[in-house]
Amino acid sequence: MVLIADCMNERVLMTKVSKDHPVELVVFDFDGTSISGNSPVLLVRHLWQCGMLQKRILTRIAAWGIAYKFRLPQNESWVRGLVFSAFEGIPKERADQFLADFYDKKINYRFREAADKEINYHLSRGREVWAVSATFEPIIRQAMKTHGYTRQFSTRMKVDDQGCYTRTVDGAPVEGKEKLRIVTEKANQMYGEGNWVLLYAYGDHHSDRDLLAAAENPCAVTPDNPLRRTAKEHGWNILDWK
Repeated sequence: MVLIADCMNERVLMTKVSKDHPVELVVFDFDGTSISGNSPVLLVRHLWQCGMLQKRILTRIAAWGIAYKFRLPQNESWVRGLVFSAFEGIPKERADQFLADFYDKKINYRFREAADKEINYHLSRGREVWAVSATFEPIIRQAMKTHGYTRQFSTRMKVDDQGCYTRTVDGAPVEGKEKLRIVTEKANQMYGEGNWVLLYAYGDHHSDRDLLAAAENPCAVTPDNPLRRTAKEHGWNILDWK
């Protein structure tokens, strides 16, 4: 049996772990699942309104978005670098505060009541509830202050030697297959292989299919058409949240 003290992400958890009593893990996507809408898209709009994005950058982001909509191969790191050009050279603490304020003003009211109920239900059953998202880390960290996620894994941007943000992704964006990879890696590191189970996974986009397929109880939340078809084919839960 392993006793784990977790002090990351502003929560302290004491978990007894064994193969006979595995950690029950619940994973939520953020954009389109926990919230209505897409926080990076809303962030781009907010940055433009604040005069923090150049028109040529906005045009390139828009072109990427059109290609993404038609499911054409795209560089996820590249577009996140374009968005973070707004924060390039800005001290991390200052940029993080801007993003926290953005969350409070533009995102928090979009958090779905149904998502909160599901999160709180799983917490009441003693389960770990993770947010795993392609959005930027400071946004998810701010969400954790008012919602019940116990841990988060999201897209992190590199910081230079002066403590300022760059436009380079630190690692890989937490999107598509990367979600399942990072859940598996981190859960094995924390609890030990075989000492945890992915009990529930919630996602809205067809790129979440790998994560949902790995869960004992996959939940397609207000899914896009490709994910809805997959959910129907495999008998997954389909939840139409407002």
